[in-house]
Amino acid sequence: MSEDFNMSMRKFLKQVGVTSQQAIEEGLRKAGAKAGQSFEARVVLTVEGLDVHHVVTGTIKGGDRE
Repeated sequence: MSEDFNMSMRKFLKQVGVTSQQAIEEGLRKAGAKAGQSFEARVVLTVEGLDVHHVVTGTIKGGDRE
């Protein structure tokens, strides 16, 4: 792949990671999540113009207080 592709992909993925973490942290605060409390998470990635539909699931342990 081209250098332009690699740079745009890295920039996009960095934006996804940073903004997703901020959204999750805000959600945990608003919910008053307790330390060790678990939440199931799912991210769905689609790319317009391409036949891309990718799902990532996982568990996030939230909260920073007992």
